Amino acid sequence: MSPTLIGLLGLAALVILIFSRIPVGYLMAIIGFAGFSIIVSPEAALSLMARDFFSTFGSYNLTVIPLFVLMGQIAFHSGISARLFDAAYRFIGHLPGGLAIATIGACAGFAAICGSTNATAATMASVTLPEMKRYNYKPELATGVVAAGGSLGILIPPSVIFIVYGIQTEQSIGKLFISGILPGLLLTFLFIATILIWTTINPELGPRGPKATFKEKIESLSGLVETLLIFILVMGGLFMGFFTPTEAGAIGALGTIVIALVRKNLTWEGFRDALFETTRTSCMIMIIVAGATVFGHFLAVSRIPFDIAGWISTLSIPHWGIMILIILVYFVGGCFIDSLALIMLTIPIFYPVILTLGYDPIWFGVVIVLITQIGVLTPPVGVNVYVVSGVARDVPLEVIFRGVMPLLFALIIAVLLLIPFPQIALFLPGLLR
Repeated sequence: MSPTLIGLLGLAALVILIFSRIPVGYLMAIIGFAGFSIIVSPEAALSLMARDFFSTFGSYNLTVIPLFVLMGQIAFHSGISARLFDAAYRFIGHLPGGLAIATIGACAGFAAICGSTNATAATMASVTLPEMKRYNYKPELATGVVAAGGSLGILIPPSVIFIVYGIQTEQSIGKLFISGILPGLLLTFLFIATILIWTTINPELGPRGPKATFKEKIESLSGLVETLLIFILVMGGLFMGFFTPTEAGAIGALGTIVIALVRKNLTWEGFRDALFETTRTSCMIMIIVAGATVFGHFLAVSRIPFDIAGWISTLSIPHWGIMILIILVYFVGGCFIDSLALIMLTIPIFYPVILTLGYDPIWFGVVIVLITQIGVLTPPVGVNVYVVSGVARDVPLEVIFRGVMPLLFALIIAVLLLIPFPQIALFLPGLLR
């Protein structure tokens, strides 16, 4: 049996067993180990697995993940996310669908200090859904907006996906972070435009809220200032070259804790819960990264990435056509596989192709993050939808999926704009050269 055939059988087994509900990190490690054992030897596979797991959990570069996750957890448990929503609500809550628009604004703000789509969706669901229910918002609009807005957590920096992509492709994490700013703002405005059109056509979906006074608006700005301070501290330091991404994560986490303590909003119980959630989330991410590393080495010895790269380079279709095919693979794959696992699984296959075609790897990173954002909203995986469903237990799952569908068009438009206009992602990183 040829190595390529063994590699294809391993890929098929992974796709099939994903539906067995085995954690995808363990699944990739087991199949990668088995495949490497067959192609090379069991002894080499044992050595590979031990080395990959040790190098992942002992990696200095990956310490940035728990630091940024901790920053988001402290922000949630100290009420920073709630104050963000309150500030957005005071300014635009009186518009049609104003609370939904405020939710998108709060999601964008929280994404700037979080880095996780699941954490953003869960946090904003607990903060905003009770308010929208109180103002008689239809469940499909309220829950759909929270699920879609939560996806901004992996695009607006800091982003766990960008960190993993940068480490895997040896690209600058600082440049990747900065490349997500303009696309993140673009997607935020596309979400808002979608809500305005949706609620204008059907005003019953999101009734207007009461208009805040000028004094109330000014008082609510304190909730925005602390988020801006943290974002400027982290991204400004990275942009100016004062510290590395790992140092930025540490400084951001410390800054968030200091702000929470100064405002006296962080209880001991909240701090303990933040540490627990940070540990749980970070371990989950590390297992996926380690498992994907083992699986990636299996794919490498199977020669599949090189065979695909060679095959695609011989196709007599334009480069943009090949790029569309790759995007379709991510779009379909995102419907079935967790976003982080999908990127870890496919980068060894498609990254050489992208370099061969001459595309910018920073731009490609932004594109696949946008595509995987679609995956966290679409069935059957749709992890953000399940996160929101866990908070809004009285809303049927199909209602949440129905509410997400109009907002998927905003994501698709963002992807379509990035293909002919790559400078949307590359303009800010270009300033660092």
